[in-house]
Amino acid sequence: MPGIGAKTAQRLAFHLINQPPESVKRLADAMTTAREKVRYCEECFTLTDKEKCPICSNENRDHGLIMVVETPRDLAAYEKTGKYDGVYHVLHGALSPMLGIGTADIKLKELITRLAGDVREVILATNSSLEGETTAMYISKLIKPMGIKCSRIASGVPVGGDLENIDEMTLLRAYEGRVEL
Repeated sequence: MPGIGAKTAQRLAFHLINQPPESVKRLADAMTTAREKVRYCEECFTLTDKEKCPICSNENRDHGLIMVVETPRDLAAYEKTGKYDGVYHVLHGALSPMLGIGTADIKLKELITRLAGDVREVILATNSSLEGETTAMYISKLIKPMGIKCSRIASGVPVGGDLENIDEMTLLRAYEGRVEL
C-alpha cells in the first residue's frame, strides 16, 4: 500500500497474526466499509461519508471565505487550530509541469466554479514548495480579475527555530510577512 513502508507492513503483519480472527475480520470489514462510503464532498472536495462534509454543511461557517489547500491533511491541520471559521477547497495536488501535473489534474476548475457565488476572499494556503508557490501564483492570477480579494498565508521561521539553521528564502519571507506588535 502507498505510504506504508516495509517496517510498518512487517509490524502490521506481526500484530495481526497475534489477533483473534474475529478482530482481524472486523478491521477488514471496517476498511471495506470505509472504501465504499467515503467520497469527496461535493463542495470542497475533502473526504466525507455524506454529500457535503460537516464543514460545508455548517451554516455557522463563513462561506464567503475560502481557504485553498493541497490535501485533506492540510485542511485537518488548520481545523486543529480551532481559529479558522471559513470553508475550504481541497485541490488534491499542486501544479508541477516537471511531473506532468497540470490544471486539469487538480480541482482548479471546481474552485473557479465556486467563486461564482458570494465569495469575498480566497486564502491560498498551498505549501511553500516550488509546486505550492507556482499553484498559488497561478490561482491568484485567475482570481484577481474577478474582483475577489486573494491572500497568501504567511511563511517564515517556525516557533522554536534557530535563525542560523533557517535558509535565506525562509528568512526573507519571514521578514516581508512581519506584523506590527
